[in-house]
Amino acid sequence: MPQTETPGTEAAPKSRLRWWTELPLILLVYACYSAGRLLARGDVTTAVDHGLAILRIEKFLHINAEHPLNRLFRTEAWIGVPADFWYASLHYLVTPVLLVWLFRSRAVHYRAARTWLMTSTFIGLIGFTLLPTCPPRLLSANHGFVDTMAQYSSYGWWGGEASAPRGLGGMTNQYAAMPSLHVGWALWCGVMLWRHGRTRTAKVAAVVYPLVTVIVVMGTANHYFLDAVAGAAVMGVGLLLAPLVMRRTDRIRARFAARGPIATARVPLVSTASPGTEASIVSGGCQTSTGERIPRQREPRLGPGAEPGASSSDAGDGAPAAAR
Repeated sequence: MPQTETPGTEAAPKSRLRWWTELPLILLVYACYSAGRLLARGDVTTAVDHGLAILRIEKFLHINAEHPLNRLFRTEAWIGVPADFWYASLHYLVTPVLLVWLFRSRAVHYRAARTWLMTSTFIGLIGFTLLPTCPPRLLSANHGFVDTMAQYSSYGWWGGEASAPRGLGGMTNQYAAMPSLHVGWALWCGVMLWRHGRTRTAKVAAVVYPLVTVIVVMGTANHYFLDAVAGAAVMGVGLLLAPLVMRRTDRIRARFAARGPIATARVPLVSTASPGTEASIVSGGCQTSTGERIPRQREPRLGPGAEPGASSSDAGDGAPAAAR
């Protein structure tokens, strides 16, 4: 009978993934992510229009929390500086650390988690391409936003134009704000900690990390609140598509495996002795002496008139032994 999986559980991987194949894959996806952000620069005027449209929608719905948060961050350095470090570093540290932890300690769940993250990231790249958006910090000053990354750049390694290291700001796409993958990746980290963490600290971190990230991206004027909502939505779509992606991947692997040699030649169990000769009982041409038994060999059945102790060769042709 075919085995069925218990609802809520995941099947064990058919073969354990290896780090020397996973690491290049993750680096390749991140390279595509970085390159995609650069290629999806879009028109600056269009990006500004999109940013202003998002801001108008938020004001209409009274959800524009960016203004009070940004005012707090720019006036209180003891809040603004740690927030800038949070935005510039944890996005690139926490996510890889959790991937390694899942790979080493939660191998059964790793492939599904990795596929979910990568699928959502590629969906985010589509958003960057179709909807280039100017972040609040790049709007004109009359909109009331201050770039805290530029204000506190002397405290960190980033420059005044972006969260990238000094001198590398031109290599980033500053209009890739919709959706916020800072929020999306933080949400992924929170789900992983909540589902697979076994301590109370892990559960607390699972809730605090995404929530603080949402506050940080708005307070530093890098994202709108709707960018954060879109980041969470992208992760939701990626979660739904991840099983489909894994099934497609398995089919592709099966096709490639089927093209290779799948059968080995079998040696026919046919005697190679020449016609008219009898095969040897013992290998190597050695013969048994008269009356000798091979260990664990069954005694031959005695026919009518046969004498006890007669050898198997004596009963082989049905003739009495004395007649031969």
